[in-house]
Amino acid sequence: MIKLKFRYSVGFLAMMLFILQISCHTKAEKSDPAAYSMTDIHFSTIWGGEPNLSVDAEGEVLFSWIEYLNTTMNALQFFWIEDGKPGEIGVVDTGSNWFINWADFPSVVPFGDGKTLAAHWLQMSAPGTYDYDVHLAISKDGGKTWPTEFIPHDDGISAEHGFVSMVPRDKDKMFAVWLDGRNTKTIGEDGQKGAMTLHAALFDWEGTILEDYELDSRICDCCQTTAETTDEGIIVAYRDRSESEVRDIFVTRQTAEGWSEPVAVHSDNWLINGCPVNGPQLAVRGDRVAMAWFTSADNDPRVNIAFSTDEGKTFSAPIRMNDNTALGRVDVAWINNSEVLLTWMESGDDSGIQLARVNYSGTIIYKGNLAATDPGRKTGFPKLAVGKKGVFMAWTVVGDSMTGVKLVQLHIP
Repeated sequence: MIKLKFRYSVGFLAMMLFILQISCHTKAEKSDPAAYSMTDIHFSTIWGGEPNLSVDAEGEVLFSWIEYLNTTMNALQFFWIEDGKPGEIGVVDTGSNWFINWADFPSVVPFGDGKTLAAHWLQMSAPGTYDYDVHLAISKDGGKTWPTEFIPHDDGISAEHGFVSMVPRDKDKMFAVWLDGRNTKTIGEDGQKGAMTLHAALFDWEGTILEDYELDSRICDCCQTTAETTDEGIIVAYRDRSESEVRDIFVTRQTAEGWSEPVAVHSDNWLINGCPVNGPQLAVRGDRVAMAWFTSADNDPRVNIAFSTDEGKTFSAPIRMNDNTALGRVDVAWINNSEVLLTWMESGDDSGIQLARVNYSGTIIYKGNLAATDPGRKTGFPKLAVGKKGVFMAWTVVGDSMTGVKLVQLHIP
């Protein structure tokens, strides 16, 4: 309580100025006739970060974020967006031993029935900086209570487990995929530590693990995963890591015969001896799949988008989207049967969050700057969602001494 009083008394004026900063109404400046506008959605928050968005089977949009209660205590909070306004705020859990990271954010995702919710966050398992577990919780009453909590990985090793993506598989089943560092704590015959792996599990709304898989035995160490459901099964995308340190985007698909052999979406041949912390994003509409990703192959930072018309078996040649220096941090969502919205970040002239509308045939309908932002890590990864009642975006706004969460509705003609 002393810490709370101290922060509120010393930082009150800064807090009020910061809230005004992230709450102002803004409108995109565009010469394109398909210009859009942007309206803030106001909700109760003081300090926070790591926002996320999900959409249920009926097209309702759910927003989640971490509220920083004080210097040590955090809360995973959420609400449904109701007619462009925040619904009642729910709390999944609170903790003082969570792993809080600008690029590795929690989520709250509805099962296929739309009423049952699954949530995940990261919790320290040992004193090591990157020794943390994935914690999952399930609510059967729309988020009022969360009685079921479990860890989806059973290795029992204090190592990195994170960068989770969840997607409903059926009415009562949820698929989760994550980066699993269990092998990084072992030394091989060559004297080197083991590689990061890609693991996944299918669980039901009782918290029972029905299936578990190792999808790839060597991947990049800290790039986001992404997963979506097609008519055939789950499709997963992630950043691979070859023996020669090429780190391109790969996909694997769940088929009737099992998981397909992972293949590159495109041979960027990005050779980098380290993790760029920049994962891909998928969006599915029927048999059409949109894939967005960042690469800096040949020292040329760029954001690409490619499309598939066969549920991710093959992809078109990539389309370059950035005009200035790309920072990546992409997201993508279908707005109709033939067009997607794509967001990413750039630095330099007209820097900040970029927005584009692209036809799956490769035509760029328009693109432009959505919002000016701090290019640093504290801004995190802007998130995009398209529901039946509109288009929504969320990102972290950086102040002088704190961060806040911004949620907006985009009005797209």
